[in-house]
Amino acid sequence: METQSWEDTSVAPLQIKPLAFPECGIGYQDYTPCTDPKRWRKYGNYRLSFMERHCPAMAERKECLVPPPNGYKSPIRWPKSRDECWYRNVPYDWINSQKSNQNWLRKEGEKFLFPGGGTMFPHGVGAYVDLMQDLIPGMKDGTIRTAIDTGCGVASWGGDLLDRGILTVSLAPRDNHEAQVQFALERGIPAILGIISMHRLPFPANAFDMAHCSRCLIPWTEFGGIYLQEVHRILRPGGFWVLSGPPVNYENRWRGWNTTVTEQKADFDKLKKLLTSMCFKLYSRKDDIAVWQKSPDSSCYDKLTPSSYPPKCDDSTDPDAAWYVPIRPCLAIPSQT
Repeated sequence: METQSWEDTSVAPLQIKPLAFPECGIGYQDYTPCTDPKRWRKYGNYRLSFMERHCPAMAERKECLVPPPNGYKSPIRWPKSRDECWYRNVPYDWINSQKSNQNWLRKEGEKFLFPGGGTMFPHGVGAYVDLMQDLIPGMKDGTIRTAIDTGCGVASWGGDLLDRGILTVSLAPRDNHEAQVQFALERGIPAILGIISMHRLPFPANAFDMAHCSRCLIPWTEFGGIYLQEVHRILRPGGFWVLSGPPVNYENRWRGWNTTVTEQKADFDKLKKLLTSMCFKLYSRKDDIAVWQKSPDSSCYDKLTPSSYPPKCDDSTDPDAAWYVPIRPCLAIPSQT
């Protein structure tokens, strides 16, 4: 009796041809569909919400390949890429010319070099992080393993931490600084386009051991402190929030901030009061750097009530929900399980 084989060799295998897309054109080399400056006018200015992700409707989406810049080369590999990249891969001269006095980067021949300078890094990012390690011992002993840098510039802070074994996500919006995040990615430093505005950052609760802002120009005490409430959500219990720039060290820095020492002191007092109400404790402070620690246990949160400022969040929204979830004006209480 003959049996039928499950293999029928008389049938030719199905041939699937890959989809062929045309090239978009060199004018699209910086095209990022969900953060496209050409579409910003469609969205409101409130809390800079136009810089958030706004993906085009299906009918408006491009079906073409975004081209690399002319002369693009294979990126330099880590760890060498921390300090240099090919100029033709990120041919943006605005930062090079406008920020040259801050030593963010400089063009030499066919490369951009990254000396590790910055507004708050007058002696280089290495010296800045060394001071931070003195203030936060967990950066040396492995307690701190993950960090997020808000308003990261060209991500020199994230690159220095990555070299020290701390995985850092660098975050910056698409703005007039010509795709700062692209410098980070070209250097091999984890980075995403983003801004703390109307919606939560795309991370679950308690995701980071440390959050950092170096003169990132985020108005932390405005809008009821809602931006700090989002930082609180993504920091683990016992995690650290690090701030340098206004109003830290206002006693010595206020003259360069186009303000008065009285105004800066009032801003710093307001910031300290807000952070205390959110169960942060001023952990250490030296020179331009101030460090707060999020409460490591529930003792502080037990004192909060729905009528506290800011109030406790109810249980109607999962604290781990992130994508396109509005930031709520309340404090997400860490689970004690």
